[in-house]
Amino acid sequence: MTQVNKVKQLAVFGLAAIGLACLPFIVGGTLGNSWVRTLDFALLYIMLALGLNIVVGFAGLLDLGFIAFYAVGAYTYALLNSPHFGIFLPWWTILPVGAFLAACAGIMLGTPVLKLRGDYLAIVTLGFGEIIRIFMNNLNAPINITNGPQGVNMIAPVEIAGVSLGKSIELFGTKINSVYLYYYLFLILCVLTVIVCSRLQHSRIGRAWVALREDDIAASAMGINIRNIKLLAFALGAVFGGIAGGLFASFQGFVSPESFGLLESIMVLAMVVLGGMGHIPGVILGAILLTITPELLRDVIGPVQMAVFGKMLIDPENARMLLFGLALILVMLLRPEGLWPNKRRAAEFHDALDEDLPAVDSQARQEGIKG
Repeated sequence: MTQVNKVKQLAVFGLAAIGLACLPFIVGGTLGNSWVRTLDFALLYIMLALGLNIVVGFAGLLDLGFIAFYAVGAYTYALLNSPHFGIFLPWWTILPVGAFLAACAGIMLGTPVLKLRGDYLAIVTLGFGEIIRIFMNNLNAPINITNGPQGVNMIAPVEIAGVSLGKSIELFGTKINSVYLYYYLFLILCVLTVIVCSRLQHSRIGRAWVALREDDIAASAMGINIRNIKLLAFALGAVFGGIAGGLFASFQGFVSPESFGLLESIMVLAMVVLGGMGHIPGVILGAILLTITPELLRDVIGPVQMAVFGKMLIDPENARMLLFGLALILVMLLRPEGLWPNKRRAAEFHDALDEDLPAVDSQARQEGIKG
């Protein structure tokens, strides 16, 4: 890389850093703190989507129960930093514990499904996600561990250098809300997640995952330990899910089994597929779009109906999900490889389509001749 290119790259990174640092104040000043909260959730979903991208995008293993690792991390944080058991450990000790337990859950899921693929793998992982949710929902008797459907509340927020991120602070005469403080914490952890995922993608492990995704039989013939590499994908993906879950619990101050349903798993998977499987910038784009777009539609649909018809014809919540679903269908029809796929995946996808077209045309010509 030439010196000029390095300077340009540093300038781009510098501008991006300044823009991200100023973003919550711009959004909060124009749209309100509720939208800064939406940005916080977008960053959490980016971490979740990047973790799932390791399993689905890098290794090619379809996982419909990824939200279970999110739940493990969230409940670990909630039980070790709330009045439920009277335990209040520092957040920086709980997050690694939650990540470790989530990794163990990933290995528990990966071990019995080593020989499964495709639809069968998806069904088993879906069942695992539902088992974890039901497990959390019923662990309130005979010993109350998770408080059942009522969930765990009064979870202590993250505290750094004696400053609680759950309360507003005064800085240079300016009041900074809690959602702004959490934004910067989530942003730093998101950047670290991107760096780790990028390093993994370009490592020997990442190349082994790509070989597994393309053809597991050929990968095994080349000497790759398929068993270990699959378990590693499940475990490392679960680590990011566990960390995101712990951050979610500290941010919300409350967790319940209803936060970890099947719809959440499908939403995170849609972020990976929509953005571009295996491409880190594409996955980030997908997570941002699928987090912010529903909120935009929520604020637009009601006023538009009142302006056009003078009354509400369709409930804004139902109309929001309807339009959201239609948008996803259109994107998948027009850009099946994702909005921002990497060049290799896009080329492979279109090459596969091009290979199928001549066969179809030849078959049509033969039928025409016979006719």
